[in-house]
Amino acid sequence: MDTSSGLRCDQTIRLIGPKTSLRYPQPLRRIAFVDGESGKRFVFLTNDFRLAALTVCQLYRRRWDVETFFKWIKQYLRIKAFFGTSMNAVKTQIWIAISVYVLLAISKKRLGLTHNLAQILQIVSVTIFEKCPIFEVFSHAETTTEYTDDPKQLTLFDLELLKLPG
Repeated sequence: MDTSSGLRCDQTIRLIGPKTSLRYPQPLRRIAFVDGESGKRFVFLTNDFRLAALTVCQLYRRRWDVETFFKWIKQYLRIKAFFGTSMNAVKTQIWIAISVYVLLAISKKRLGLTHNLAQILQIVSVTIFEKCPIFEVFSHAETTTEYTDDPKQLTLFDLELLKLPG
C-alpha cells in the first residue's frame, strides 16, 4: 500500500456488537486516511466495495465541501426553505439568492457603505418600495439602531437613552 497518498488501510470488517451485528450483518469496508495538509486521521466506513479506496476518501472530502457550501447558503443567503422540489427550482432559487448577495456586495463597495451585508439586506428589505436613490436610504439610516448578526433578533429600545437623570 502506498502511504504517500495518505491511505493507511483498506479492510473488510463485520460489526460484532450484539445489536449492530443484528441490524447490519453484511460486511463493511473500513478505510483509514491521513490528510497530508492538516495531518488529521479519518476513518471511513462504507458498503461500497467497487470504488478505489482513494476515490472513497475523495468523495467524503467533497461531501464536507458540499455541507460547508449549504451552511454558507443558510448563513449568508437566508434561504429558509425551497419553494420547489425539482432540481431546476432549487438551482433557480440558489442562483437568485447568490445574485442578490453579489448585488449587495457590489452596492456596498461602490457606495462605500460601512454596514455589513446583513444590515444592508435588512435596510433594503424595509425600503424596497421607497422612491429614492439607494445612497439616500443609507445616508438616512439611523445610526443609533443596533444590529446583530442574528437576523431574528430585533433591538426595540436603547435603554441607555431611557435612563432618568439622577
